[in-house]
Amino acid sequence: MSWLDKIVPSKAKSQLASSSKVPEGLWKKCVKCSSVLYRPELEKNLDVCPKCDHHFRIGARRRLDIFLDEDNREELATDVEPIDRLNFKDVKKYKDRLNDAQKKTGEKDALVAMRGELNGMPVVVAAFEFSFHGGSMGYVVGEKFTRAAQVALEENIPFICFAATGGARMQEALISLMQMAKTSAVIERLKQQGTPYISFMTDPVYGGVSASLALLGDINTAEPGVRAGFAGPNIIEQTIRQKLPKGFQLSEFLLEHGAIDMIIHRKELREKMSSLLTKFTYYSNPQVVAEPDEIILAEEVNDQEVDKDIDQKNPAA
Repeated sequence: MSWLDKIVPSKAKSQLASSSKVPEGLWKKCVKCSSVLYRPELEKNLDVCPKCDHHFRIGARRRLDIFLDEDNREELATDVEPIDRLNFKDVKKYKDRLNDAQKKTGEKDALVAMRGELNGMPVVVAAFEFSFHGGSMGYVVGEKFTRAAQVALEENIPFICFAATGGARMQEALISLMQMAKTSAVIERLKQQGTPYISFMTDPVYGGVSASLALLGDINTAEPGVRAGFAGPNIIEQTIRQKLPKGFQLSEFLLEHGAIDMIIHRKELREKMSSLLTKFTYYSNPQVVAEPDEIILAEEVNDQEVDKDIDQKNPAA
């Protein structure tokens, strides 16, 4: 027994211990630089480490909250729910896995789709929830993605997808693989109609989802440090029996080798994506409308310039 235990009453020690407890979840450790970060400040910084700029994983609804305007949001395909058609069971029943994932995340499945606005521009957005079965794609994910794309087609407004996934969901077998054809087909319809589809990859993106929707955008973009590909680097190394280059499959490596088009920092996402979509759609803010008297056709401007040049070359006598 220490000298402190002898002089401090047991009741006082218990009160001291209870008062020194730190609330859970108040601090978070950066997985890249190991800095201990104050969570409220981290959230203000959009879940980006202020020390090393590491982008933390965030949930689907958090990402949509960051990306979309606050007003005029509508969630799409809320009636679609997962069904264990195969009565699949490994060490645990698939139905039980679904129930556990739904309780953990509060979501029905691994995709959330919304119609909303980005700086006043109408858009349709889908975001993967990686905490739900690793963002794997089963029937519900494929169906929600397709319905969201269908809304974009009908209204001819841009469609953006935030992918974070491990690939197809093995517990749904062939049903899961069929979603790859479904998503690829609706993306082709968007392309044929000329409706912009932008893919934004977040860490990680692998398997069938990378092949069937994440790398099929008109513009393929990603956050810094994202891992993306079809098979993981360990599997590739074991197959080809060669050491892969440093940074293989990171978004910076993919950009350098032409697999993606842009890397966008989370803080710059709204502005850069809005600028990109404006160029695709020729969208202008409806709140800023020029008065009729201020509109001059390009042909009239050219005619005025030609007349001015003639007058300067041939001054009146």
